[in-house]
Amino acid sequence: MLSNRRRAPSAWFLFVLSLASVVAHADTLKPPAGVAAGPCVEGVCEYRLGNGLRVLLLPDAAASELTLNLVYGVGSAQESYGEAGMAHLLEHMLFKGTPTHRDIFAELGKRGIDANATTTTDYTNYHSSFTADAAKLDWLLGMEADRMVNSRVAREDLDREMTVVRNEMENRDDDLSGVLYDSVAATAYQWHHHGKRIIGARSDVENARIERLQAFYRAWYRPDNATLVIAGGFDPAQTLKSVARRFGKIDRPRAPMQALYTAEPAQAGEREVTLRRVGGYSQLLAAYHVPAATHADTAALQILGEVLQGPVGERLYSKVVGSRQAVGTGAGIQWLRAPGLWTAYATLAKDGDIAATEDLLLAQVEGLAQRPVLAVEVDAAKQLLRRNFARELGDVRRLAMALTPAISVGDWRLYFRYRDSLEKVDAEQVNRVARTYLRPANRTLGRLLATASPQRVVIPEAPSPAALLWDYVGKAKADTVERFDASSANIRQRTRFVHIDTGSGDGLRLALLPKKSRGNKVVVEALFRFGDVDGLRGRDTAAQAAGALLGDGNFKTSAAELAVELARLNSMIDLDGGLQSASLSLNTQREQLGKTLSLAERLLRTPRYSDAQVEQYKQRAMLGLQAARQDANSIVGEAMTRHFDPWPVGHPFRQADAEQSLADIRALTGEQVRAFHRDFYGTANGVISVVGDFDPVETERELRRLFADWKAPRAHAPIARRHVAVPAEHRTFAMPDKDSGVLLARSNIPLAEYTDDAVALNVANRILGGHSIDSRLGQRIRARGGLSYSVTSRLDAQSSPDGRDDAGSWMIHATSAPQNLAQVERSVREELARLLRDGVSANEVRTVATAMRAEQQQALTHDDGLASMLGGLLYYGRSLDFLVEFDRKMAALSADTVNAAIRKYLKPEQFSFYVAGDIDQAGPEAQRDNGAATASEPSIESGAVPPVVGEAAVR
Repeated sequence: MLSNRRRAPSAWFLFVLSLASVVAHADTLKPPAGVAAGPCVEGVCEYRLGNGLRVLLLPDAAASELTLNLVYGVGSAQESYGEAGMAHLLEHMLFKGTPTHRDIFAELGKRGIDANATTTTDYTNYHSSFTADAAKLDWLLGMEADRMVNSRVAREDLDREMTVVRNEMENRDDDLSGVLYDSVAATAYQWHHHGKRIIGARSDVENARIERLQAFYRAWYRPDNATLVIAGGFDPAQTLKSVARRFGKIDRPRAPMQALYTAEPAQAGEREVTLRRVGGYSQLLAAYHVPAATHADTAALQILGEVLQGPVGERLYSKVVGSRQAVGTGAGIQWLRAPGLWTAYATLAKDGDIAATEDLLLAQVEGLAQRPVLAVEVDAAKQLLRRNFARELGDVRRLAMALTPAISVGDWRLYFRYRDSLEKVDAEQVNRVARTYLRPANRTLGRLLATASPQRVVIPEAPSPAALLWDYVGKAKADTVERFDASSANIRQRTRFVHIDTGSGDGLRLALLPKKSRGNKVVVEALFRFGDVDGLRGRDTAAQAAGALLGDGNFKTSAAELAVELARLNSMIDLDGGLQSASLSLNTQREQLGKTLSLAERLLRTPRYSDAQVEQYKQRAMLGLQAARQDANSIVGEAMTRHFDPWPVGHPFRQADAEQSLADIRALTGEQVRAFHRDFYGTANGVISVVGDFDPVETERELRRLFADWKAPRAHAPIARRHVAVPAEHRTFAMPDKDSGVLLARSNIPLAEYTDDAVALNVANRILGGHSIDSRLGQRIRARGGLSYSVTSRLDAQSSPDGRDDAGSWMIHATSAPQNLAQVERSVREELARLLRDGVSANEVRTVATAMRAEQQQALTHDDGLASMLGGLLYYGRSLDFLVEFDRKMAALSADTVNAAIRKYLKPEQFSFYVAGDIDQAGPEAQRDNGAATASEPSIESGAVPPVVGEAAVR
């Protein structure tokens, strides 16, 4: 299960502005007996059962998918002394079943329901998505009602799940940015539970008493502490009856809900915390106490964070990153029921000076009196937030999840009211909140590696949701569209396929599928091909840099100006490139399609590639390489890649060692990046797919004008990838000061994608480890053994237009405490042997094949999934009959066919194993085989250390 920690609003709870709408009761839907209608805002209608359960319905007749989100008002803030981590632990336990639903994951899987859960400070929610089906929805409602009060919270399950959660905690302890935030929060909060880690304290989790866990469950899992959100394609009247039937029989507890009353005193001076941990980067985090979500200052504080991190002015970026002391910065606010934190961070460059960076960061955050925020900056921040909110409101599935934090704060309508409050923020308000809260006496500073007198900052009391909402009105309900038939026959009938002979390679091939979509949305996916093996020799470093910097502006538009322009167009453009291709993903609206395509074309043809941009890219890449030296996943991944590398020295696909990669990046120049783009890039050879609300004739004409005449200087020649047998090896790496270990295993197999053998082996892999819990490896190592939080297997079958490439592989990945790695490895080897010896059953094949077919069909109900599928068909020269044939193969698959493929390809003795962890801590058993190698070779994967504001998600 997914345990989310506190996150900044820019990644967790973004709201944008809109005009007012009308609140009305659902007078068009007569609720069943025992159900009362509540307020409606912009198509979201509330109903309440007699036992206190709130129900929110978000119907969309055009949606082919359903999302169910059950939110409980309980998180880490409700935990008592000795119970740190209990809310998250209970989240795991609720998947262990009830007397009626004994194996929840298996029951979800056979119905094709994708389910997960989240625990935060203020709430725990259980969310599911699946293809719209009334019977599945009714079953899911019954299951959720059942486990609300009848979950099997048993000692034997706790004993196993405790070690799984502990391994999740160990993974978290190796996330240095997350550890820094935990330390800053613990320092900032002396009394309130916001200073505790959501995942909890190791001692509390290890010693959790089943009686206390059961009491916690009974205290907080109750209908009057829950809100049920249902969104997508469903019949509201029928669904409300089903909800009433399933949940209405649950009694409302007589005991009232426990109230929380602990408040954090005003901070009276600077606080600091410094961490020294083995790792590859340094970071600063400054945190300031701010009011709860419902306070009037919260909107201005969020705008302040957006202003400081860009795009107009780029205050933090230009001053902190522009000084070359840091490679990344950001700022944002938490949105919580109780007073939270406003944070700003800086990730240092490899040679960055911590003291100088600290001075620069604090000068920007606390020096706004000398450089006040301007109206143009506030307007740009609003525009960015407006675009983000439009994406949520345009998709009821996104909206169903986006309402969760507002529900946890007290009322779902706060989502809309907060959006509206952002519209009223002006520069004076932003400057006022900066003066009020961003003061040294209110600061807690954390470092990863004083005012003249104390100044108390008293956090004002926030009004109740009822006081804020007594006269609130929202917008009119958004227009709906008819449901799209995602069958292959209908897609074939609706899609216009065009081949443009550009005189370059296979030319430009288009797939145009016009359809009505909510919000007039249009999705574009494109892939352009170029280059041959001889021309690419020695230019791989420049190729990666050229691709990574494609979306950073062009000669006429800076990255900041580009962000503003995209926000104005309410569009998103994602560009990337590599050795032999460049890709474009575009999301926009019908009226902006032409302008957004033109903007994308300019970015592709005339990227900026300034020396300063290239230098910043080099700093990020080198920092990523340095950080990888102490990352267990990178260490084992590097060792595996080097051992299985089939390419000769000098080949562009050859895996360079760590030192050579660093040397290549240091030597990279801006001119080399510009030269690669000049010598290789072009758009006349490739595929483009467009799905959504657009005019196909006009769009075809525009695509021809923009992309058909730009020919790559060097023609595209695919580089064949053929099977190479690699002897097995076993390597162990010592990783001091790391609480979690990693196991990686791989064997090469000669397998081409979508052959009969590949279809059968994909089913076998799904049974072996395709799901981290509902699989053989998941059940043995995680569910029953309690050895790992994550254990999965992956089958890679090689794709190629001519179908000849067969460089396939079978891999297994697991995390575990170092002392359990040897046991995990034994379990993996035994499961591989059992799969070969005993094969799979007919029931396993039938269940997995049904689920995979449902997933394939579900992907076609989304515009981006449709565009990606059509682009793939064009690239590999396949027709829509290919999908029909694949579905037929899956439906006809038998256990005999799968077992024959297993016997043909699975050779357990040919798997290489790579293990990394704190071997000294683990003991002699983990040091067997080849002994422990020193983790001196980092992964060559590059990129900046992910920035963290607040707490990051923990998987």
